[in-house]
Amino acid sequence: MIPGFTSSLLLVVSEIVFSAFLNAESLSRQATLNSLLGLKEDGTSGNHDANRLKYDSSIAPDFELDVPTEVRVRILIQNIYSVTETSMKWEDKRLKYGNTSELPWLELDNKIMDSVWVPDTFFPNEKKARVHDVTVPNKMMHLYKNGTVLYSIRLSLTLSCSMQLHKYPMDVQICPIVLASYAYTTENVIYRWEGPHPVHLNHAEMPQFGAEVVDNAFTESCKESYGENQFACIQGFIQLNRKVGYYIVQVFVPSILIVVLSWVSFWVDHDAVPARISLGVLTVLTMTTQSSGALQSLPQAIDVWMFTCLIFVFVALIEYSYVNVVARGAQKGHSRKQDRPIELQPLTKERPESNKDNMKQGGPAGKSVGNIAARRVDKISRFLFPVAFVVFNIVFWTYYSFVPHPTNSS
Repeated sequence: MIPGFTSSLLLVVSEIVFSAFLNAESLSRQATLNSLLGLKEDGTSGNHDANRLKYDSSIAPDFELDVPTEVRVRILIQNIYSVTETSMKWEDKRLKYGNTSELPWLELDNKIMDSVWVPDTFFPNEKKARVHDVTVPNKMMHLYKNGTVLYSIRLSLTLSCSMQLHKYPMDVQICPIVLASYAYTTENVIYRWEGPHPVHLNHAEMPQFGAEVVDNAFTESCKESYGENQFACIQGFIQLNRKVGYYIVQVFVPSILIVVLSWVSFWVDHDAVPARISLGVLTVLTMTTQSSGALQSLPQAIDVWMFTCLIFVFVALIEYSYVNVVARGAQKGHSRKQDRPIELQPLTKERPESNKDNMKQGGPAGKSVGNIAARRVDKISRFLFPVAFVVFNIVFWTYYSFVPHPTNSS
């Protein structure tokens, strides 16, 4: 006996037995589905009148009982800006198969799903949506013995969210996920969240936001009303925490450095006109360019920051103009004192001490007085500007870090 041939023979026999088992189980599933949905042996619909006596997918499960069908919803968000899986579960007593089959549940194909009633769920705050259909429509439906139907579908959704940007970029946004029935009123369909954590996030990391589910904010009391009819809806909330690190590196730190750079002119002599003017104009233009990319139409925290930094840089440039005015004023005041009438003094070998002082005072002395006045203003500015900027930082970061966030209008 050849060992290789024996193993091949055993493998073929096992495949035949396994295939026969699968065929038997497949027939059992098909027979159960045909019995429940009134389908032919090939899976197509049978006689229309006979089919309606068994199952009609065009009406809700409890329509004849005059009670609403309870639909339980669970959402799995694979990735924000990517894929969302929504699953719904409800009980359809017409689809009970009890002891007819030993199978705990039946898995329905996409073609057979059209024969089962499904709630007409939609997202009222949806702006754009897409159903995934590669390579087949990404839908799943399980039918359990007690008539419970589990239905799941993969969607890519773009939902609208009314954001409050007054504290941008230190803001926290709360965005709703709303599900409602489009055609069935609360008399026929009601929605319930399934379990204590019906919305789950997987890999929900974004470049600018960190996301988390607001577990204590799920509600089942929202109702979409059109005229006199009320349609059941449920809503959950996603909290988006903006990451401030990017803005600290790209906006706050550069603007602080620009403001500090404008203070360097206080240590430059006021006679160095090109140096101080160039430094002041350069910092003002740089600050204006940076703020133009950050300012928005709404009064936001970043707007307050950029505007205040621009004011600090501009006032530092104006300070040099004030220094020149003070210096010229001191020189003119000193020259007026020198324009008094000359007193005739006797010709002696020794001159009075007052004449010696007058000889020392003149053009160079007046300029020295102006320099002293200018340096005095610069010394005050060296202390006043940093202290004012530190006070502004304390007030700014305290206010926008601890003031409660405004709630979304939606």
